[in-house]
Amino acid sequence: MAKKESSFVNMVLTLFVVTVIAALALGGVYTVTKGPIAIAKRKKVEKAIEQVVPGFDTIVAEYKVLPENGKDSLTIFEAIDSNGEALGIAIKTYTDKGFSGRFWIMVGFNSEGIINNTAVLEHKETPGLGDKMDKKKSFNKKTGKSWSDQFNGKNPKDFKLKVTKDGGDVDAITAATISSRAFCDAVLRAYDEFDKLRNDEK
Repeated sequence: MAKKESSFVNMVLTLFVVTVIAALALGGVYTVTKGPIAIAKRKKVEKAIEQVVPGFDTIVAEYKVLPENGKDSLTIFEAIDSNGEALGIAIKTYTDKGFSGRFWIMVGFNSEGIINNTAVLEHKETPGLGDKMDKKKSFNKKTGKSWSDQFNGKNPKDFKLKVTKDGGDVDAITAATISSRAFCDAVLRAYDEFDKLRNDEK
């Protein structure tokens, strides 16, 4: 009986030691990879800013705002060119209305509120359908454009950020109306904050 108890204790101790070692190993991996992951994410954000604010050289201000119609903060980036001239604002925005949940995009505005461009940062939308909101996934060689290019050069004050099925001006992605609506929601959330910021400065 004593031998069985001893074996059980040894087994428990062995499992405990293995668990501790595994936890320490995972912690070490996290510590080692945390820095590179953060750097990679930052580079992705900066690349997106370059896409949505043409001629961007330096970010002179970066801050977060909590929108009234959202559960999480948006990040606003104020950009200037190499001569120190203000170019516009890039806003990291999101929506919780995606077919597969939340996704993040970057939207760039000029000083008049006109959309320069958009860039998808993170998403889990359906491959071949909702993921066509990403420029690379919907690029048409014949037209030289992607689905999201229809937002470029538009002012949300006049351009209705809803799909045509809902009375708006946006042509939805074929068979991906939910993702299209969600994209509009994210852009509108960014514009609302841009408009609020512009009015506060007056």
